[in-house]
Amino acid sequence: MITSLAYFGATSPDYKEWESFGPSILGCELVEPGPDGAVCLRFDEMAYRVAIHPGEENGVAYVGWETTGIEGAGQVVARLEAYGIKAKRASEDEAAVRKVIGFYWFIDPAGIRHELIWGHMRSKTSFHPGRAMSGFRTGDQGLGHVVFAVPDLEQNDRFYRDVLGFKLSDTVDMPPIYAFFYHVNGRHHSLAVARAPGDKAAFLHLMIETRSLDDVGAGLDLCLKHDIPITRTLGCHTNDRMVSFYLQSPANFRIEYGWGGEDVDDLCAPRYYDQTSSWGHHPQHPELSPFLPIKPANQQG
Repeated sequence: MITSLAYFGATSPDYKEWESFGPSILGCELVEPGPDGAVCLRFDEMAYRVAIHPGEENGVAYVGWETTGIEGAGQVVARLEAYGIKAKRASEDEAAVRKVIGFYWFIDPAGIRHELIWGHMRSKTSFHPGRAMSGFRTGDQGLGHVVFAVPDLEQNDRFYRDVLGFKLSDTVDMPPIYAFFYHVNGRHHSLAVARAPGDKAAFLHLMIETRSLDDVGAGLDLCLKHDIPITRTLGCHTNDRMVSFYLQSPANFRIEYGWGGEDVDDLCAPRYYDQTSSWGHHPQHPELSPFLPIKPANQQG
């Protein structure tokens, strides 16, 4: 079974900008680059959690999910094959690049590449934030959450729940937004999917959660100081109660930078909301599209 969001990979022609953006703005730690020169960033004791690969275009390359070991990953693979999706076992060299013992990868109905990993490597050294801050809320809850827009929301909802085993936390219906939010651990959601306006899937944002509200405020000040576009102002979400703001990254995808997310458990009944935020989160920079394309399946990152 899937237990948390393990890591996230993207491509960008401006990948080198993350060498300074990651530590100085987000507060993560820059570590040794990947074999292709990818900028790799730590957020906790894990070897790394975000990798930005060199590429001709900005795009999402893969999403990695922690599982309960090779047996747990195998159970998900069996459900994938029963559904009609073939999962491929990564080679030892591919696993070494991801700093894991092993993983299976597959392409979901929306064209998104997912990796089911086990044996996520922990670094020998302690995590050192790139700037003064208290650190990130990760641990058993994983990196944070990812949000996608998909053309067939109902099909993907069934897939993520029935095949991958995600559990519904709640639904938001705020036209034109209609979205489902899913959990696999105590974090309110590790995955959310919204109805796409067109016929192609896209990436909406990556959320990372700090350990204090002051860290969020300091991050906001740094964005203002360095003219980094803030695409949604500071606000509080209705469903997970996260206090956050959104910024545009050098890879042209949005990052939700927040604190104070609500925990859930499997006994909580799914809830329904008609708005995304109780206050704030006012949109800014309308010229910047919130939709980042998914890389074609034959480009694996």
